[in-house]
Amino acid sequence: MAGGLFSMAHPAVTLSGIAGNIISFLVFLAPVATFLQVYRKKSTGGFSSVPYVVALFSSVLWIFYALVKTNSRPLLTINAFGCGVEAAYIVLYLAYAPRRARLRTLAYFFLLDVAAFALVVAVTLFAVREPHRVKFLGSVCLAFSMAVFVAPLSIIVKVVKTKSVEFLPISLSFCLTLSAVAWFCYGLFTKDPFVMYPNVGGFFFSCVQMGLYFWYRKPRPAAKNNAVLPTTTDGGNAVQVQGQVIELAPNTVAILSVSPIPIVGVHKIEVVEQQHKEAAVAAETRRMAAANPDGAMPEVIEIVPAAAAV
Repeated sequence: MAGGLFSMAHPAVTLSGIAGNIISFLVFLAPVATFLQVYRKKSTGGFSSVPYVVALFSSVLWIFYALVKTNSRPLLTINAFGCGVEAAYIVLYLAYAPRRARLRTLAYFFLLDVAAFALVVAVTLFAVREPHRVKFLGSVCLAFSMAVFVAPLSIIVKVVKTKSVEFLPISLSFCLTLSAVAWFCYGLFTKDPFVMYPNVGGFFFSCVQMGLYFWYRKPRPAAKNNAVLPTTTDGGNAVQVQGQVIELAPNTVAILSVSPIPIVGVHKIEVVEQQHKEAAVAAETRRMAAANPDGAMPEVIEIVPAAAAV
């Protein structure tokens, strides 16, 4: 019976390990676009090296854990790949960072990836008895992983305060959610709490980020070929269309940025689709011809494309 249960659990372990490797592979490659931009501009701009230094430390920790525990090939393979990728990111960052940022990155690297990791290795091998090494090292990995997962709280707070998702990459949050699910399943099937528990926190915070993204996400602004067209509130032959409304002072001329035709005397304008342009312009022209028989010239203003509407 025990052998049967193991044979049933083995495919689940294999599948969850493969899924975790594939998704984590994509997560590790997520910053490639950022570093291509760094390479093209020959400058790191305002990017920070801290995430890559921390990710490298996490990878070497899990590699050490997999070696001490043995029989953890999925953890070993993906973190070996991650270790190489993060090291490449750091080298590229050092190549194009200004002097102060370069020195700060080197300080972080030697403090965390060299000194802290050497301390963990020394304590594990020389201060902890062999039967307890997996538990001790797993606890270190668990604590560090939870700290990494809690780090996005600063981004969450920023999103709530600014009500903007500009700094919230939804694709990365989605991949991290899938990764957390895959590695949770791997830890569950292998009965490894040090892999399972951190991914509960990872799943929670990734879901919070995605929820905030969809809550605060603003609709895309209208395309540039959309027209800013007039309607009126005082009767006449105004065309009723849906859109964003910009109030104007009475007796003004709205000059459309997408058309040389001036629209006179409008009290408000709306962002509408291009197909409504001709009908709305013709209706407003007829209305103003009837409303201004003396030919009085109103004040002239310019209305920029629909992106300016709120």
